[in-house]
Amino acid sequence: MALHRRAGPRAAAFVFVTVLIDAMGIGIIIPVMPDLIRELTDLPLGAAALWGGYLSFVYALMQFAFGPTLGNLSDRFGRRPVLLVSLLALAVDYLVMGFAPTLWLLFAGRALAGIAGATYSTANAFMADVSPPDRRAQNFGLIGAGFGVGFIAGPLIGGLAAELGTRAPFFVAAALAMVNFAYGALVLPETLARENRRRFDWRRANPFGAARQIASMPMVAWFFVAMFLFDLAHHAYPAVWSFYVKEAFAWTNAEIGLSLAIVGLSFAVAQGWLIRHVIPRLGEVGTAFWGFVVSIAGLVLFGIATEGWMLYAIIPFTGLGALITPAMTALMSRRVPADAQGELQGALAGVLGVTLIISPVLMTQIFGYFTSEAAPVHLPGAPFLGAAVLMALALVPFGFGVRRIRG
Repeated sequence: MALHRRAGPRAAAFVFVTVLIDAMGIGIIIPVMPDLIRELTDLPLGAAALWGGYLSFVYALMQFAFGPTLGNLSDRFGRRPVLLVSLLALAVDYLVMGFAPTLWLLFAGRALAGIAGATYSTANAFMADVSPPDRRAQNFGLIGAGFGVGFIAGPLIGGLAAELGTRAPFFVAAALAMVNFAYGALVLPETLARENRRRFDWRRANPFGAARQIASMPMVAWFFVAMFLFDLAHHAYPAVWSFYVKEAFAWTNAEIGLSLAIVGLSFAVAQGWLIRHVIPRLGEVGTAFWGFVVSIAGLVLFGIATEGWMLYAIIPFTGLGALITPAMTALMSRRVPADAQGELQGALAGVLGVTLIISPVLMTQIFGYFTSEAAPVHLPGAPFLGAAVLMALALVPFGFGVRRIRG
């Protein structure tokens, strides 16, 4: 218990801000990335968009590859050095991209950002260290809220900074990372006791080694399968939302930005506030189950919506699905030892990374087919219906996992 007291609220606030800045750093550069790519390549917008997709692929691939590595490093050397070094690397990365004279250097920057941005796993391990078991879901929700707030603030700040030039948002992101690094160096304690550290092993510190390790824990493995299907479905939103609302409802860029801000706000409210009231009443299993049910219903409603105003009514409702991640993370965190919390979170980051690679390809292919002349019916919302099926399938391994933990 002394460990929880020593960490204190300032350290938890630092981790919240770290995740917030990670999310903001992604969002800040979104408004200028098309212009920057065109500036470096002299390509038209359509061709520049393809390179933008490749940059996103590199970022997701690095998160997939290095999430388990950072998690295992934090189990060996502690949470503090991994978080601080990653923040410093992010600051350097944004400077590299801000000054990048060629497209290939931009790729190097996105690769470094993907590696350093895998701090999500270490942040969750930190929260597991400092949280009593019955409060882990709420504190994991706080991390999710930080991501949601960053998702709202990032594009807004990036759009304003872009008025100063296409490079300005990168320098703003670098400054934010450096300020948080300096703050963390002053206030962040180490939360992993030396007796809970373990030897670093490359056989476990990679996505496949982490998967084998998780597979050896039957109480956790089924929940991992459920999380994989959940993430695969959930990424339908960033993958096709802009295309969907333009095709179905002819929304403007301003309307798309507003809708995404509302999505981020609903997720932040669910994970940062609502979960603290739901978990004590429903428990982690009940919260995750009803989160799946609500998410399935919301995806179906998006898929069949006929008017644009309907989406604004559905978005807050689907925000309740954001309760799934902290509830499921807490379920798994309870069932691994203290010296494997980083590994668990790293494996989860790996799951997130691989779904970030697969889902955009899958969902855009579905969208492309059902908006083409070859489709039996014109249905821009088809990716959301496909995502609803994946979400429903996730309830099967979730049920097996619940049966395991209940004996």
